[in-house]
Amino acid sequence: MNSTELPFRPTDFSQQLLAWYGQSGRNLPWRNTRDPYRIWLSEIMLQQTTVSAVIDYYQRFLEKFPTVETLAATSLEHVIDLWAGLGYYSRARNLHTAAKMVVEQFHGRFPEDVESLQQLPGVGRSTAGAISALAFDQRAAILDGNVRRVLCRLFALQEPPRSSQAEKQLWRWSEQLTPAEQVHDYTQAIMDLGAMICVPRNPLCHQCPAVGICQAHKLELAQSLPLKGASKKIPTRYEIALLINHQDRYLLRRRIITGFLGGMWEFPTLSMTAEEDPEKKLQLLLSDFALTGAATKLGSIEHVYSHFRLHSDAYHIKIDNFSHLSEGENCWFPLHELPTIALHGAHKKILAKRLQHGD
Repeated sequence: MNSTELPFRPTDFSQQLLAWYGQSGRNLPWRNTRDPYRIWLSEIMLQQTTVSAVIDYYQRFLEKFPTVETLAATSLEHVIDLWAGLGYYSRARNLHTAAKMVVEQFHGRFPEDVESLQQLPGVGRSTAGAISALAFDQRAAILDGNVRRVLCRLFALQEPPRSSQAEKQLWRWSEQLTPAEQVHDYTQAIMDLGAMICVPRNPLCHQCPAVGICQAHKLELAQSLPLKGASKKIPTRYEIALLINHQDRYLLRRRIITGFLGGMWEFPTLSMTAEEDPEKKLQLLLSDFALTGAATKLGSIEHVYSHFRLHSDAYHIKIDNFSHLSEGENCWFPLHELPTIALHGAHKKILAKRLQHGD
């Protein structure tokens, strides 16, 4: 598809968008910089996460790791612990690995082009385009969630935007609309348009600088686009979790660093099937620790991950000593510290059950 096939000239959109951005663009901590390290850090944090959730984490990371060299030099466990609460923890692992690559393979300098940036773990085509445009002012298209929604409405795309055909079309449109000049401001502007005006529900069309050329608005489809794809059924996994309490300190285990939720902390668990009796599985878990006595059930939680739902039955037991437990002193944490530790999402809900339960 060439530009003559578009329902409007690309410059009509970019000029209107840039004029709006000059008046209404957001003032964000990573906006007034061309430092590729800071831009990369913000882009990784913003993947599948809102701006409001990211700002404090971004600032704390820069205080701890002001340069890519300082980030590369720290331990992965330290990065994961600092990331606690931001979610999608594979990003933290990729962040650390990518920092090491920049230092060791690129001599501390971020590559400028999209293809080279995509060699870094966690940097896909859109993130690479954003870094290239924002840090180096290169003409590079992006297609994050906000931009995808803007383009679906701008061109009235009437098919699920995640289909392979739609994906190719959206990238063509994004590339066609990206101007050769002022690409830094344009990239910020189109992201802001999706975040502030062309929002998922009840878009503010009357405030949109592109309302006059928006095909969805013209066809009265703005409320119904983008179309939703078919939802996938995900399986449910089951476990029991045991909160072992010694003098108001609790035993945690860190998950294997290379596996799912790698490096995160959790309470001791035991997997089970839907048909198994949780009380019987509890006895097996107690025996693993050579514990006797009655455990109190705190309740059950469910937590949805990207590819499965976890159902966990949580129990609590107090013990007199832990000298016979192999985990040792450094895996026991006071109750008041647990909310600050990098527990994964399901076990944060279990902790909430414990805090609600009281003594």
